[in-house]
Amino acid sequence: METGVISVRYARALLKSATELSIQQQVYKEMQTMVNSFLKVPELRFTIDNPMLEKDKKKALLTTAAGGDITDLSKRFISLVLSEDREGTIHFMAASYVTLYRRQYNITRGRLITAVPVTPEIERKMRQKVESRTKGTVEFQTEVDPEIIGGYILEYDTYRLDASIQNQLRSILAQLNK
Repeated sequence: METGVISVRYARALLKSATELSIQQQVYKEMQTMVNSFLKVPELRFTIDNPMLEKDKKKALLTTAAGGDITDLSKRFISLVLSEDREGTIHFMAASYVTLYRRQYNITRGRLITAVPVTPEIERKMRQKVESRTKGTVEFQTEVDPEIIGGYILEYDTYRLDASIQNQLRSILAQLNK
């Protein structure tokens, strides 16, 4: 069976159980933490895949990767994955849960890139603009990139608005080169 199919099946079951217990948001945060742990510490994947490492130690590592103090459902989920010898795909399962949760609750990821840090008021206005267009909730991330010189770049879903000075200068240069 494909890794993606297996991951989505486990993630769907976890989301269904979390929804029945009304802890889906908490489990969402735990799965996000786990995904970020695997991204930030690539060695974690190799450690979890190591057949010489005992299941108890893997369970402790995965619990820590999910945030340490996690829900009983997440603990049981990790135990199930380990008992089925599927620990090699648990990071895909966590990522699938995050995706399914976002789809179910109409959550869009947005990103605002500016040359200098923005005020909370500007961030709030940009978030509202995106939420009004997507008709859902937006998980907003702001980044500072001095290379864009000024202006901003707004991204969400497949939409990208580049209103940066750097982009305008590139456009002028392209016109001059014609």
